[in-house]
Amino acid sequence: MQTKILLNDNQIPKRWYNVIPDMPGQMAPVIHPKTGKPAAPEDLSAIFPMALIEQEVSRERWIDIPEDVLKAYQLWRPSPLYRAHRLEAALKTPAKIYYKNEGVSPAGSHKPNTAIPQAWYNKQAGIRRLASETGAGQWGCSLALAASFFGLEVTVYMVRVSCGQKPYRKSLMEVWGAKVIPSPSSLTAVGRQILEQTPDTPGSLGIAISEAVEDAASHKDTNYALGSVLNHVCLHQSVIGLEAMEQLRMVGDYPDVVFGACGGGSNFAGIAFPFVRDKVNGKDIRLVGVEPASCPTLTKGVYAFDYGDTAKLTPVTKMYTLGHDFVPPGIHAGGLRYHGQSALVSQLYHEGIIEAIAYPQNACFEAALLFARTEGIVPAPESSHAVRAAVDEAIKAREEGHERTILFCLSGHGHFDMSAYDAYLAGQLEDYEYPAESIRESLANLPRVEL
Repeated sequence: MQTKILLNDNQIPKRWYNVIPDMPGQMAPVIHPKTGKPAAPEDLSAIFPMALIEQEVSRERWIDIPEDVLKAYQLWRPSPLYRAHRLEAALKTPAKIYYKNEGVSPAGSHKPNTAIPQAWYNKQAGIRRLASETGAGQWGCSLALAASFFGLEVTVYMVRVSCGQKPYRKSLMEVWGAKVIPSPSSLTAVGRQILEQTPDTPGSLGIAISEAVEDAASHKDTNYALGSVLNHVCLHQSVIGLEAMEQLRMVGDYPDVVFGACGGGSNFAGIAFPFVRDKVNGKDIRLVGVEPASCPTLTKGVYAFDYGDTAKLTPVTKMYTLGHDFVPPGIHAGGLRYHGQSALVSQLYHEGIIEAIAYPQNACFEAALLFARTEGIVPAPESSHAVRAAVDEAIKAREEGHERTILFCLSGHGHFDMSAYDAYLAGQLEDYEYPAESIRESLANLPRVEL
């Protein structure tokens, strides 16, 4: 038995939800990387269109979704919400488990929710080309897809180790017309400097972001696009949680706990932020970000001002961070590799509105196999973190003998991640907990900000 809860095309959210008006406390300013002073909107205009900059700083709770974006969303939205009856039966749990399946998008993940509006707004601003980075490749694929819809060129700097681990994601980007460059590369000053210092580096998202920002800033016809972290990205992803709320309402249910995989924060924000308003107004609900033990930004990082990239080209933001010099281990196959966390997610965590947990990758792949063998969908490694948390919560419900409703976001399918599954099945995946000493070394280089 499987319950699939569907909305019709007319029930796609017509507005994005902006969490900022419902957050406790004041947002920390974004700091210009060169002046050390709070950045003004025009300081970002060299790499972003003004429409996205306005969304980045907006204090409006609801922002209209453009008609062209809604039409593109209709290719796969509303996405289905499933009741995981088979998984529940396998776990012998009294808990009800629901999952929002974002893997039904053409790119196979939640990332097109923001890639499409970002491409559209840049097209409206007269931009010809976008430069961006990607780790596991989900964002690069989504931006390539979106750019093909609106006639834009795309250059994607893909973390070097991921190019080897995810070759078919690279192929998919190229099918949709993107130019894919392993990062660090010799095409940018940042890349050349990194390669000279550490020629065998596996790369990192921080490095790839630096290359993409340098590319965008040095070409007038090019803007930069980011797939996570930023406020406007979290805004666009809110369609996930808004749909899930309506789907649960249709069956008379409401979650006790919401889980989302948490790297830079966009997937977690998408599923959880629409519930923040209920939480701050007294609703008894837990919102939990799930991250990897090898990149434990929330659970082991510090709440401080830091650069969003390795070369210090991006604005300085107050966030939970492992330090902009952080490079995750090459053996980490589970995705979610970014050194920092969304400023919005970070502030909510700091204020105690949301929670965070971290898992080693073998435990996540174990849960992913259980999910695949019961629900029939192979999760992306990133999504497996949320699967693990939901499984553990369901086991806890069984042990305590208490019913509860669990909601998690299945942020994407794992059809292009089978090499990681091969390694797990062969017993070749290593668990890695990032050493505290290495974190301390990276954090020693945080910028000094005086307000």
